[in-house]
Amino acid sequence: MPDPLRLIQVGAGGMGRAWLRTIAANDDVALAGLVDLDLDVARTAAAEHGHADVPVARSLDELAAGADAVIDVTVPAAHPTVSISALLRGLPVLCEKPLAETVRECLPMVAASEVSGKLLMVSQSRRYFRAGTAFGRQLAELGPVGSLSCEFFKAPHFAGFRERMAEPLLVDMAIHQFDLARKLIGAEPVSVYCESYNPDWSWFAGNAAANAIFTFADGTRFSFTGSWCAAGQETSWNGRWRAVTAAGTATWDGDNPPVSEGLGAELPDEPEEIAGSLAEFVEAVRSGRTPQSEVHSNLVSVAMVEAAVRSAGLGVPVRIADVVSAAFTDALATVQQPELLETLKAWEDDLPFPLDPPARRG
Repeated sequence: MPDPLRLIQVGAGGMGRAWLRTIAANDDVALAGLVDLDLDVARTAAAEHGHADVPVARSLDELAAGADAVIDVTVPAAHPTVSISALLRGLPVLCEKPLAETVRECLPMVAASEVSGKLLMVSQSRRYFRAGTAFGRQLAELGPVGSLSCEFFKAPHFAGFRERMAEPLLVDMAIHQFDLARKLIGAEPVSVYCESYNPDWSWFAGNAAANAIFTFADGTRFSFTGSWCAAGQETSWNGRWRAVTAAGTATWDGDNPPVSEGLGAELPDEPEEIAGSLAEFVEAVRSGRTPQSEVHSNLVSVAMVEAAVRSAGLGVPVRIADVVSAAFTDALATVQQPELLETLKAWEDDLPFPLDPPARRG
């Protein structure tokens, strides 16, 4: 058996603690260090999750020597700084979703992965539900999907930054469903028309409800209808799904095995949620194979969110390619690191974006 992958985790907050539990439960990895701006928080989190003897520090610089990879569980605004720093040190990175707050901020992260030749993977945990995998297998048996829909209705009281965001549902939640739609359809989105709004009874300052319809390159339509202020008859956190094909229909309630007349729903024996992300990351680092949610691909999911927000603001359909192209122009004007800027400039002939990652080195 290969030696465990030595991980440095950056971030010891709420989601960081979930990752500490997940790392402790996986024999293929070992926590080599924990980074957080608050050392007391880091020490407490490490001790509570079986890592009492692990060194803690305020910066990655202090602990990077001897590590094999980095788990970036910082707030989204810090993802570019942390992940780029790790990549340029020669360390592969598994980054919590979203990759960054904007497509413009994502682009230098993609460039850093190319410059370093190291893997940057995003943890899109909704891709790792056994029932969701079974749903995807049913769709593969039924054939090309004509339409895919997801209903998402919850009524959470977060009490924090989400209740002050301008577009809380689209920006903080919908990337899960948008990203999963890409996996289930097996094609890439071309454009979106979206309307967002805030019901009178909403406890959110920004728009807590939205309707969006995406057109995909193969002609499939994906519709999303959701609300974060919908008390009663709530859906799963994964949403409630329906796929229509020429050969029949399949449905998934987001929690239980999917249903399709005449087809079984065998659930695979594989880790779920962030445990699934971690398992695939370890396998990808060791084998060199490209995982789900490798950074080049995941950029499209971030662009779907940004395009939906832009459409809701403008009241017109928005092309995904236009969002990426505008972000590229902004990135060229703002990226300071010469090696990253050189890589960005090399993409100019491949816009809206080269989706296939180059072969990683080492």
